[in-house]
Amino acid sequence: MTSMCVSIHGNIPGKRAPSKAGAQLARWALRLVPSRLRPCPELFKGRGTASLTTVPGDLALRGFLYSDEVQIGPETVMTTLYTAKKYAVPALEAHCVEFLTKHLRADNAFMLLTQARLFDEPQLASLCLDTIDKSTMDAISAEGFTDIDIDTLCAVLERDTLSIRESRLFGAIVRWSEAECQRQQLPVSFENKQKVLGKALSLIRFPLMTIEEFAAGPAQSGILSDREVVNLFLHFTVNPKPRVDYIDRPRCCLRGKECCINRFQQVESRWGYSGTSDRIRFTVNRRISIVGFGLYGSIHGPTDYQVNIQIIEYEKKQTLGQNDTGFSCDGSASTFRVMFKEPIEILPNVCYTACATLKGPDSHYGTKGLKKVVHETSASKTVFSFFSSPGNNNGTSIEDGQIPEIIFYT
Repeated sequence: MTSMCVSIHGNIPGKRAPSKAGAQLARWALRLVPSRLRPCPELFKGRGTASLTTVPGDLALRGFLYSDEVQIGPETVMTTLYTAKKYAVPALEAHCVEFLTKHLRADNAFMLLTQARLFDEPQLASLCLDTIDKSTMDAISAEGFTDIDIDTLCAVLERDTLSIRESRLFGAIVRWSEAECQRQQLPVSFENKQKVLGKALSLIRFPLMTIEEFAAGPAQSGILSDREVVNLFLHFTVNPKPRVDYIDRPRCCLRGKECCINRFQQVESRWGYSGTSDRIRFTVNRRISIVGFGLYGSIHGPTDYQVNIQIIEYEKKQTLGQNDTGFSCDGSASTFRVMFKEPIEILPNVCYTACATLKGPDSHYGTKGLKKVVHETSASKTVFSFFSSPGNNNGTSIEDGQIPEIIFYT
């Protein structure tokens, strides 16, 4: 494949792409090309109107209009897509998107995601996000990650499906902030890194880190304020935990929408706690990931509880996940979410024990329990079967007790 010289200067006009699109697509198109095939770098300097008599995209457009033949390569696909968008040639546009989809990899997923958003290609954007979900570490380690814009960064950080530890994700956004400071010609200082990150910083789920990960990274980064650092350390170490302005919902390996089942049909008052765990056994008919429980709170008004939650594989007596945490309730008969730090994989037809050890005043409890609860969607049916847990269980059984809700993803 031969490379074609492209002259780019001035500002690229266009109704559907921002004025900086020309410089961006020239830089990013260059990264698609293997080093041995790249055109001369000096051809991508400057900003401006791409002369349509010299741009490969125009040549591809003319060839397509006259012969219905598509000649697209790594060097020409971005300029061809821009030209197809500008002159409203959807068939050529579709061929460009198909080419990009075939060449989508973890190491170019962020670059192509930015292009997909820039050119309003939702199908390509969705495929890029799926690739980032499955290979998050490889994707954020790629050169193109630090070139993305703040809106694309936030769109990724909002996802529950990233397969990476939160501490590594924090390290990645620090790298991005340093690159963004340089783009904006700002000194690379703590204050400026915090400034350019803006809302992206609030999308890092610090509560999912271990205290060691937080102490070794974010606490020493200078990006968080002293008060934020103190509050997060308190969140890790004390009960009841202070409220923090960061999401604590697990994000790793989750797919689809969050689901929740409730095994009780009625709520009553006065369930006591003396250090014994409430336990209930269950099986499920399909593979799911449990992310937390819904628990009942106090009958005496607003109260804080300390709680340890666990899921144990019953036959092996193996603890698959646990969290020492707390929750605040408002005195109502509602349930209150208590989450694990990471999703816990549950296999079909295997018996597990859900366990919650609460410290606090008497609470509401559920009655008229169901032995079987079915959660149905248009695409699937998830069936939970419940069994009383033998031994010390603080009175919780199929019929009544605590742990009314299981929160999960299918």
